[in-house]
Amino acid sequence: MSDISIPVGGRELPGYLAVPEGEGPWPGVVIVFEAMGANADMRAQADRFAANGYVAVLPDLYDGAPWVRCVTKAMRDMRARRGPTYDHIEATRAWLAGRDDCTGDVGVCGFCMGGGFALVAAAKYDFKAAAANYGILPRRPEESLRGACPVVGSYGAADPTLRGAADKLERALTIADVTHDVKEYPRTGHSFLTGFAPPGPLGPVAKIVFGLGRGRENAADGWDRIFAFFGEHLSKKSTT
Repeated sequence: MSDISIPVGGRELPGYLAVPEGEGPWPGVVIVFEAMGANADMRAQADRFAANGYVAVLPDLYDGAPWVRCVTKAMRDMRARRGPTYDHIEATRAWLAGRDDCTGDVGVCGFCMGGGFALVAAAKYDFKAAAANYGILPRRPEESLRGACPVVGSYGAADPTLRGAADKLERALTIADVTHDVKEYPRTGHSFLTGFAPPGPLGPVAKIVFGLGRGRENAADGWDRIFAFFGEHLSKKSTT
């Protein structure tokens, strides 16, 4: 596990790399973080993927700047389905696919804000599978998700900010004829798949606004679905 630099055009983007033990090559996964950025919780998710046989990269899409200075711009890119944030995601995918220890098949896994990016990237770039965890749906999802790679999605029914999102995503992927596994967990709030905890005074607010902390007992099932789905759609052998 190490800090790395990812070439993006004529500059370098910081990131975190987690590599499985043993000999590869392995399939790869790009982790797209929640709004708080490339923190310890998101690094732990990269480690989780490595422990399950994936070369995982967490690009710092904020380029080392504090999240409070970057989140508005990132959200604007996400909703517009274009912009530098997407360029950085694609540069990370290409860099990862070209590594000798990667089979060439790369998936994308996003959380919260990152889940919204993952949904768009599933149709925009050459990812082989996408995990969108409590991600905001793109505008006109039936159109935006046409041609997407297979998608696995996880949502909480007690997350008031994404009420109905799972059903809308299920319907959009069915209309777009995209292979998918979308599940909404009852009595479950936002960010239930990770140990995410907002800093300072944001914590109590998040519990009320997002239902944060509810339904974490469903995390194991959510992760089992993600790894089963990625195992089916990402090659264990080199495709290069």
